[in-house]
Amino acid sequence: MTTLSLTVNGGPVRAEIDPRLSLADFLRENLALKGTHLGCEHGACGACTVVVDDMPMRSCITLAASCEGVRVTTVEGFDDDPVVARLRQAFRDEHALQCGYCTPGMLATARDIVLRHDRPDIEQIRAELAGCICRCTGYRGIVRAIAHVIETKSQATAAKAATS
Repeated sequence: MTTLSLTVNGGPVRAEIDPRLSLADFLRENLALKGTHLGCEHGACGACTVVVDDMPMRSCITLAASCEGVRVTTVEGFDDDPVVARLRQAFRDEHALQCGYCTPGMLATARDIVLRHDRPDIEQIRAELAGCICRCTGYRGIVRAIAHVIETKSQATAAKAATS
């Protein structure tokens, strides 16, 4: 057993864990954060994506013990995040939701795309989403939702600059 101390969704967490425990299993089983979904358990599908120190990371292939001292945000921790709030609305508006299994990881990835890019084209958004598999939607709605949030962010930035 090893002791793990980290911050999860803004709160301190300390636990005794098996050194081989994945971050996904730690979040789901030890902390009852069931929004982190397990799909392939090989890091290929993206369903388990969480944000670790502001970077999206596949929690199924990340050892929890390697997260000593980090900040982890799961889908449950995005309740007050304005970017994720806009993404959630855009996902609804663009019909980017069906079964919802990929949605937590997709939102974590989409948030990263929105925060890093000012004007990506559709192909760049698709390339950024390559590590997230959705078997229901065909991606069109997801890509449109992300593009819409980026567009409104760019418009707000331009409007702010014009008034300054």
